[in-house]
Amino acid sequence: MKLLFVADPLDTFKTYKDSTFAMMREAASRGHELWACEPQQVVWQRGSLVQAQARRITLTGDAHDWYDEQEQALIALSSMDAVLMRKDPPFDAEYLYATHLLTQAEREGARVFNKPQALREHPEKLAILEFPLHIAPTLVTRSIEAVRAFHAEHRDIILKPLDGMGGAGIFRVKDDGLNLGSIAETLTRDGAQTIMVQAFLPAISEGDKRVLVIDGEPVPYALARIPQGGEVRGNLAAGGKGVAQPLSESDWAIARELGPILAARGLLLVGLDIIGNRLTEINVTSPTCFQEITDQTGWNVAQRFVDALESAVSRQQRQ
Repeated sequence: MKLLFVADPLDTFKTYKDSTFAMMREAASRGHELWACEPQQVVWQRGSLVQAQARRITLTGDAHDWYDEQEQALIALSSMDAVLMRKDPPFDAEYLYATHLLTQAEREGARVFNKPQALREHPEKLAILEFPLHIAPTLVTRSIEAVRAFHAEHRDIILKPLDGMGGAGIFRVKDDGLNLGSIAETLTRDGAQTIMVQAFLPAISEGDKRVLVIDGEPVPYALARIPQGGEVRGNLAAGGKGVAQPLSESDWAIARELGPILAARGLLLVGLDIIGNRLTEINVTSPTCFQEITDQTGWNVAQRFVDALESAVSRQQRQ
């Protein structure tokens, strides 16, 4: 197959932990052809198809100079067997525009994973609102007074922006309410921007678990990202320690309920974030933790993903 990865710049990849690289490596081992571009290189013009200024690459096996560029070409997305949207957040206007171009490419025959319509309809923080029985007490607002009232009720809360990643912009305010006003004003930009507020979950001390779901089926191991050094955030980008562990009973229950629902909407790969037994995020843009889980358990996540990708492409080709 010819695979186009729409992703961040290749030279920014940290290949020892990057999940997109793990996908590429597994796909290349099966003889699939790898192409890559960045979202801004995807274009459309009347009278033509959605195209991308892309690079065909091969993998070198070197951890630093990890790819060789074989050629550059302007390619139609519909000429690829699969297009994988793997651009990291933020989910901003430019990301949204990219999904619209990918939807047009689908109209022209392209097969895109995850489905761009599903990406638009599942913003990673807000997607949990569809499943209220599995989440902690949660408030979505731009009202500073509403934030104050939520804190008065729950006393220990987490505030976070809706478009962040890697733990950026996350604050905890404890019972004393120290700096609550300043934090709420900053995150909401004085009431101009919507944020999410949640009751603090003490189970974070045991890790913020990333549960991967591939084509509706959970990977049997999660990566518990455990906060270090007094930090409230478990995100690896914020210094958390990643510990792979078997799914708990509640992890299985959440993943098995949500997995088929999300897969039916065109989400081939999903990363559920779970603290204790509470769902906190549904990651759909570029779920990670492939290599950490595989390295620690031997369960080959990338192999399972490429299996699912090949099956999904085959199903769509038969339709």
